[in-house]
Amino acid sequence: MKRVEWYKMNRRRFLKLGGAAISAPLLTGLAGCAAPVTSSQSYLHGVVAPGRNSTVFHWTDVMLQAIRNQSVAPPPATRAFAMAHGAGFAAVNGLDRRHAPLLDLPPAPEGVDADAAYASAFATALAEALRASFTPDLNRFLASRPDGAAKTEGVAWGRQVGRAVARARVRDGAEPARAHEDLGRYPRRKDGLKWAPTGPFYDAGSGPAFDSFARGLLPGWGALRPWVMSSAEQFLAVEFPQENSPEFARQLAKVRALGSHDSRIRSADQRQIAFFWEDGPRGVTPPGHWQIIAVDLIQRQSLSLADQARAFALLSLAQADAAITTWHSKYTHDVVRPETYIRQRAANRDGGWKTLIPTPGFPAYTSGHSAFSGVSARMLARLLGRDRIRFSSAAPDLVNWPEELTGVRRSWSSLWDAAEEGGASREYGGIHWEADNIEGLRVGRDLADHVYSKALRKIG
Repeated sequence: MKRVEWYKMNRRRFLKLGGAAISAPLLTGLAGCAAPVTSSQSYLHGVVAPGRNSTVFHWTDVMLQAIRNQSVAPPPATRAFAMAHGAGFAAVNGLDRRHAPLLDLPPAPEGVDADAAYASAFATALAEALRASFTPDLNRFLASRPDGAAKTEGVAWGRQVGRAVARARVRDGAEPARAHEDLGRYPRRKDGLKWAPTGPFYDAGSGPAFDSFARGLLPGWGALRPWVMSSAEQFLAVEFPQENSPEFARQLAKVRALGSHDSRIRSADQRQIAFFWEDGPRGVTPPGHWQIIAVDLIQRQSLSLADQARAFALLSLAQADAAITTWHSKYTHDVVRPETYIRQRAANRDGGWKTLIPTPGFPAYTSGHSAFSGVSARMLARLLGRDRIRFSSAAPDLVNWPEELTGVRRSWSSLWDAAEEGGASREYGGIHWEADNIEGLRVGRDLADHVYSKALRKIG
C-alpha cells in the first residue's frame, strides 16, 4: 500500500488505497485524524486568512472533516455540531459566566487555560456524538499550548463539561432504534400526494447514487428533544397545496420544466447553482456548508474566544432544531417528490422524466436545504448585526461533481441572497416543489430569530 501521512488519511483516501473490505467501525476510527489547515483536505484551507485561525475555527474544521469522513447524514450532523459547539461554549462561558449557560454546571476552577478547556470539552462531546475518538486531534492541539497547571486544569474542566453535555443528550431520541423507527409514528396521506420511495430513475456519469426504493431517512428524527424550541410543532410547516388546486398545478408545471435533466428553460447559472449547493453524500452536508461560510464571515470580526464560541454555539443550536422541525414536517405532511409524481401519478405522466440531481430518499415538504439556509443566514445576520455583506465561496467538496464545480466560486451581496440561492437550487435540480423551498426558508428564518432571542443571552 502507498504510504500516506496519517493526517492526510480519510475515508475516501482509505477506500482508494484498498480499505474497501475493512469494516465500518474501523473506518469510523479515522475520524480522529483531521488534516491541518495547510492541507487541501482541510475545509479551512483557502478560507481562513493567515493569522486569523482560532481555537473555535480549528475545532470546527476537525468536526467537519469527521462528518465528511464518516458520511454522516445532515440531521445527525447537526446534533454533533450542537453538542460539540455547545460544549465548547459551556466550558469557556463557565470561566466568566457572561452569558446564560447552556446547562447547569458546577463552578469552574480559577486560572485555567480557556483554549485548552474549549478543546477538551469540544473533543469529548464530539466523540460521544460521532462514536469516534478525537484523542489524536486533542493531543496535537494541546502540544501547542504551554505546559502547566492552567493547561492541566483546563483539560480536566473541559472534559467534565463535555461529558455533562453528552449526558444531557442521552436518550434524546437520536438512538438508532428510535431515529429509524417507522412503525405508525406518523399517519400516511390518503391522496395522490402520498410519498413513496423514489425509484431507480437517476443516472449520471458522475455524482452520488442513492439506493433504489430505500426506506425513508430517519423518520423518527422529528421526535428528538429540541435544543431551544419548545417542540417540533412550534415551527411546523403550513399545509402543502392540495393536489387538485391551481397552485399545485402551477408548481407541478414549474418543476417539470425547470428541474428536468434536459430542461430548456433552466439557465447555465441555475444549473451551476443546483450542483454548487447539492452537498450530497460523501461531503460536509448542507448545514456544514454554512458552517464554513460562518468561519469566513466571523473571522472578519475582532471577537474574543468566548464570543466566537457563543456565535458558533448559537448557529449550531439553530441548525439542530431546524433539522428536528424539518424532519417532523416531512413525515407529518408526507408529500411525494416531483420525480415520482411526474413519472407515475400526473394526468399527463412522463415515464422518461429525470431530474438534474438525484432525489433524496425521504418526503419532500419542507426542504432541508432551504431550512438550513434560512436558519443559518438569519442567525449569521443577527450575530453580525446586518444582512448585507458581500462574500464569496468555493464549493466545499468536489467529490460528487468534479466536472461541474472545479474552479467554481460564487458570490453574493447579502446573506439572504445566498440563502435564497441555496433553497432555489433544489428546484433547479428538480427534486423539490416551490412550496418546499419557500416554506423551508420561512421556517428557518423564524426559528433563527427564536433561538437568538432565547438562548445564551448576555447577562446584565
